[in-house]
Amino acid sequence: MDDRKLRILAAVVDEYVTTGEPVGSKTIAALPDIHVSAATIRNDMAMLEQLGLLEQPHTSAGRIPTFQGYKVYIERCMSGRTGLSDDERARIDSIFDDPSMTADTLIQSATTALAEITKCAAVAVNAMPQFSVISKVEVIPTGKRLYVILLITSAGSIKNKACRLEFDLNDEQLAFFKQFLTEHLHGISLSDLSPELFEQLVTAMGAYMVSLGPLVQGLFELSRDMMRQELTVNGTRNLLTCGELETQDIVEFMEHQDVIVPLLSDTFSGIHVMFSDEPRQGAAASPTFVIGNSSMIVGRLQKDGQDAGGLGIIGPMRLDYARVIPYLEYFTEKISRLISEKKEDDDA
Repeated sequence: MDDRKLRILAAVVDEYVTTGEPVGSKTIAALPDIHVSAATIRNDMAMLEQLGLLEQPHTSAGRIPTFQGYKVYIERCMSGRTGLSDDERARIDSIFDDPSMTADTLIQSATTALAEITKCAAVAVNAMPQFSVISKVEVIPTGKRLYVILLITSAGSIKNKACRLEFDLNDEQLAFFKQFLTEHLHGISLSDLSPELFEQLVTAMGAYMVSLGPLVQGLFELSRDMMRQELTVNGTRNLLTCGELETQDIVEFMEHQDVIVPLLSDTFSGIHVMFSDEPRQGAAASPTFVIGNSSMIVGRLQKDGQDAGGLGIIGPMRLDYARVIPYLEYFTEKISRLISEKKEDDDA
């Protein structure tokens, strides 16, 4: 892959993104940045096709990029492209002017804005609960042998779970349990609530183990629910109005959105681009990345250098990557910086 072939690949991608039509050698030869003959371009395009970077949809037609061609274009042809302007950055900054925004509202605002700017679907997985600590646990009697466990975290998240016991608890048992939870769980990180810890808690209750053990089990299940990564999706209407994607694929995606959580949760650095036609392995090998002829661009969110989720864009494979990737880069940098600046006192 010499520089000339890379320039021709970039020219084919740019032209195809603009027109949606297969690109011929004469079209490339007419571009001001290409200084070789149409015959030379035909030879180079044939070589790019042999390398799997271009394909010819019809015998008499020009060529279009394959997903491998887009990957090479993104990795090797976009490095010198201009990023966002100062005005574009300022407009994005204004979205997050409110200092009272929580991590949840920051991510919600980011997906809404990204969908509007890119005309794609914007998706996010929020892994922020792992940074939260328990600020309060309550057990509330609500009926005969029925109790509700209320769990509140420093980030303001609230979840509850109903537990039915074999018998009613008396005031002494409830008072003991409340004091026990305050002593052993207040200020503990959600990420530290392991099965082993809960087993230790049951054992530490001594004589109260039999009567209060089911509530500890309910509390463990509640903490697992709270730690579950939450998926946010905005802009699916943009996919429905895209003529290059099958409506049935989009409907299936809308009904099974959780299938993309592993794709958003994979650990990597920088911006990662995936294509529906691309073979995948490991946790991201879900066969239900169901939108054919599509691409997904994902960036990592971080809080104080630790993984805090993923933010991404889903659109057609024929996407203006040089335009949308700088937006995703800036949004991920912006959200990561804002959530890292938030103190626990601000989150509570």
